[in-house]
Amino acid sequence: MAKSVANPPFLRPLHQLEFLRCPRLSSKSQFHPRRFRSQTQSIIRAISAVAAESELGTQQDQAIEADIFACPVCYEPLIRKGPSGLNLPAIYRSGFMCKRCKKSYSSKDRYLDLTVTAGLRDYTEIQPARTELFRSPLVSFLYERGWRQNFRQSGFPGPDEEFKMAQEYFESAKGGLIVDVSCGSGLFSRKFAKSGAYSGVIALDFSENMLRQCYEFIKKDDTLSTTNIALVRADVSRLPFPSGSVDAVHAGAALHCWPSPSNAVAEITRVLKSGGVFVGSTFLRYSSLTPWFLRPFRERIPQGYGYLTEEEIKDLCTSCGLTNYSSKIQQAFIMFTAQKP
Repeated sequence: MAKSVANPPFLRPLHQLEFLRCPRLSSKSQFHPRRFRSQTQSIIRAISAVAAESELGTQQDQAIEADIFACPVCYEPLIRKGPSGLNLPAIYRSGFMCKRCKKSYSSKDRYLDLTVTAGLRDYTEIQPARTELFRSPLVSFLYERGWRQNFRQSGFPGPDEEFKMAQEYFESAKGGLIVDVSCGSGLFSRKFAKSGAYSGVIALDFSENMLRQCYEFIKKDDTLSTTNIALVRADVSRLPFPSGSVDAVHAGAALHCWPSPSNAVAEITRVLKSGGVFVGSTFLRYSSLTPWFLRPFRERIPQGYGYLTEEEIKDLCTSCGLTNYSSKIQQAFIMFTAQKP
């Protein structure tokens, strides 16, 4: 057994200290109480400063180890100042800073902005038309009020069935952290959160208005008020998470909207843990069921979106290092999954 070590006198509680009775001092004594008190106070202040600095360092280390967010510039884990937790109030009341590059990030309108351009005053980055379209307040409002329902005409089975299919693919990732990239108005983010199958859900999108709409839906649902769900603005090609930190990534009806699918899938692979699962759905340019004489026309028609073929999606996933690829196809709808080794 380890031997107990007595605390030094200056670390003991005052009531345990033993004070010696001192003789009365003459007026000619060279001992000056005021000078003694001043020296004692300096020592106490020095000890307190060291203890405070040590405690602060410990708190920062804990924040770095515990926080799931990383700087989108250098991928260094962020230091959080504020309440811990992944729920909306905790994120909103917290400030984040990168320990390496000193860039700070904060919540706006109930979402945490973790884009590279966060906080810039003089520089504005214009995105492709299909990206800017979903930043529109009108599109954000209409997305779950008619827009998404039209996907059925292309073979999408509907949100409930899509969610059920995704949950089957995510079976091995349950209990972990799931990131719903390009979440839009949070249609599936809310379903993942309400399922209780995950330790945390991050609804992530580049559109500020989509995240605001997501927050409005969450606010109206009492069952989500205490759920571990966070709203984050970020670029899917620059995900604000440390490498190997996420258990599952979902991208519903999203891949065709990304400016660079290869960069996005490479980023998803980077943040996934070993064994982590990626599930996505999108529109196909054409499928194996498309008549051969129609395929050349679909190849040549100018498209506002980046529709891919089934073969291209599989090649994209495997070239980024993902394995165990599989898919389900219905007309122009495809849901695919792949896993990080």
